[in-house]
Amino acid sequence: MPVSFLRQCCRLAGFCLGVSFLPAQAETWPGVDWSRAAEPPGAALEAFEAYAFPARDDLSRRGVRTDALLVVRDGVLVYERYAAPTTASTPHLTWSISKSLLATLLGVAYGEKRFKLDDPVARYYPAFAKRPNVRLEDLLHWASGMAWSEDYEYAPLKSSVVAMLYTRGRADMAGFAAARPLDAVPGKRFRYSSGDSAVLAAALKGMVGAKAYPDYPWTALFDPLGITSAVWETDAAGTLVGSSYAYLSARDLARVGLLMQRDGRWGERRLLPKDWLAFNRKPFAGYRGRPGEAVPGGHWWLNAVLKGAAKPWPDAPEDTFAALGHWGQALYVMPSAGLVIVRYADDRDDAYRHDELLKRALAAFAPQVRP
Repeated sequence: MPVSFLRQCCRLAGFCLGVSFLPAQAETWPGVDWSRAAEPPGAALEAFEAYAFPARDDLSRRGVRTDALLVVRDGVLVYERYAAPTTASTPHLTWSISKSLLATLLGVAYGEKRFKLDDPVARYYPAFAKRPNVRLEDLLHWASGMAWSEDYEYAPLKSSVVAMLYTRGRADMAGFAAARPLDAVPGKRFRYSSGDSAVLAAALKGMVGAKAYPDYPWTALFDPLGITSAVWETDAAGTLVGSSYAYLSARDLARVGLLMQRDGRWGERRLLPKDWLAFNRKPFAGYRGRPGEAVPGGHWWLNAVLKGAAKPWPDAPEDTFAALGHWGQALYVMPSAGLVIVRYADDRDDAYRHDELLKRALAAFAPQVRP
């Protein structure tokens, strides 16, 4: 029976029953550039901008300083502002947003059946041979059990991450991390660690092969999303600095956010399996956090409610999740609000609050959504 005849029968049936059969609204996806809509005028937008771009004495380098702020609603760019020298085409340092980008890249490899979450790390990274009980999912939860200090400029002489990125570990960052002793049972204790991410980046090389590895971020993720600004540094061993050194423009990072908001789909193509996304957004069972701190998932940060605790960001919907980086870098994904928000920044103190920006963003761009 012709499809057109069936459609006509449905329309007639709807007319007779008083039911309206309307076509589903088509999703908007970016092509070479984003579709744009006018900013919603009013006090809510002014309050959003006032928080993100306050007057600041840059000589002190203290307080909130936003370099770029971009909001996508339902696949359409509705807000964009930059502070010099950052522009729409600037590949900005993402710092630890790189960790969530690495997780997204691993998600593509997972969909290609290159590994399983409970595989031992040593299967793909031989330097871990003496630690057969550490699994890939342990690294993704920052729960390897390795002794690690993630202090930055506040305690540089005792910092494992400073040593890894800048001094004795910089030639082979994964090897430096792998040499750290264990001080906890793998998979049981959360300890935020750029070392775990460094080892994951090395394990990815074992999954895809040394020949494909240098181009894999582009062939697997960036090219399918239309990302053209990406730069991802490697160490002297040729391993991606998966903890820290990916650079993207705000518009391109928003493409990753839209991929995550739409459950791993890009147009008609599924890049990330649904079970991978469920893993990303499931709180790590061993986490015991503090009020106001986002909950770790699979290398993403969640606005999840844990037993006996309030939402980390009380003015944002519970389904909000984020990729977060040093000095205020953030990619927020708010599925129930249809929003993706990118913020690049140079915050040198603790003045900035995620919840405050998200509250004002909802008021300006999705006022119908309640946290």
